[in-house]
Amino acid sequence: MKNSIKYALIALALLVGGAIFYNKVYIPKSTYAKVTPVRGDMQLQTFGIGNVGAKEIYNITALTASKIKALHTDEGEWVKKGQLLVEMDAVDLPELVKEAKISVQKAQMEVTASRKDLDALYAQRDLALVTYERYKKLKIQSFASQSEYDKAKADLDAIKAQIAATKAHINSAMQEVKRAQTSVKALEVKLSRYDIYAPVDGYVIAKEAEVAQSVLPTQSIFKIVNPQDVWIRTYIDERISGDIKVGQKAAITLRSHADKKFAGIVKRIVAQSDAVTQEREVDVAFEKLPIPFYINEQAEVLIATQTLKDIVKIPTEVIVHKDGKSGVWIVENEKAHFQKVKVLGISDKTAAVKNLAANVIILVPATNKKPLSEGSRVH
Repeated sequence: MKNSIKYALIALALLVGGAIFYNKVYIPKSTYAKVTPVRGDMQLQTFGIGNVGAKEIYNITALTASKIKALHTDEGEWVKKGQLLVEMDAVDLPELVKEAKISVQKAQMEVTASRKDLDALYAQRDLALVTYERYKKLKIQSFASQSEYDKAKADLDAIKAQIAATKAHINSAMQEVKRAQTSVKALEVKLSRYDIYAPVDGYVIAKEAEVAQSVLPTQSIFKIVNPQDVWIRTYIDERISGDIKVGQKAAITLRSHADKKFAGIVKRIVAQSDAVTQEREVDVAFEKLPIPFYINEQAEVLIATQTLKDIVKIPTEVIVHKDGKSGVWIVENEKAHFQKVKVLGISDKTAAVKNLAANVIILVPATNKKPLSEGSRVH
């Protein structure tokens, strides 16, 4: 009797344990989340990661070696084309320009004075000519001596010589004016190199020198970008870049605005791929540039490459690979069946597929569930 009760209790315990295992372990392990396909249009997108960059970054450098006298902008500020950015210390060059201008004025005054002297000499020549002609006639008529005639002629010749000398002096003075003016222009050009102006309307992304710092012509002081040139320099695997074309729409996500998408457009596809990474550079510009922006900030880009019309769409998480084939696990008579599918394209977490009915029930594989196999019972 005692043994019968003992075996009955053991059997009851096994029955209860089996029921608990069936309900708490077997059933949950073989119960899968299920989804059904959706039919509709889907836009295929190509994903890429890159950084904020620009088509042109203007490196503002000194035109001559000198010390920085003043900076008129700073990093993070907007500047206008032609705006004074930097004043360099020209040392004594401004004084040299003043001296050269004084030399020009002096030479011009010399020309003016010589011309007035020339006018006076012309008047003296006219008078001497009249005197000479009178003495010439008087000599012929024997009313004037030879010495008087010779003196009148000598006076006329002397004045003519003075006129010639004055003309030569004027020409020399005019050459001096030209030389001094050329010197002034050369010094002004040299002096202008000590003032540095903005080449474009733009945004200062970097300040790389300070006031009183000595810089060389190749040393950067500011870096400026034109906002119209800002884009995302993104790198995309060659295997998925074939459908990308200039002009395609894109969505840009900046790391500093992870919850926001900015509209973009493909502006350039670089003709040469990277031989090491086997990636192609694709430059995507903002349709409306976010302000402020930060060069080299990481960004993600989704480029809309194609729109598939009236196709079957399923979550990418349900796609599995078996024996080198892509497919999904579907329910047939409460059992798992592997259905091969052809993936037409993937966009974000959705895949467009072929060879799959729109009314099937798809099982969602999970690592905490029993591995699916052909014909296995599912709940």
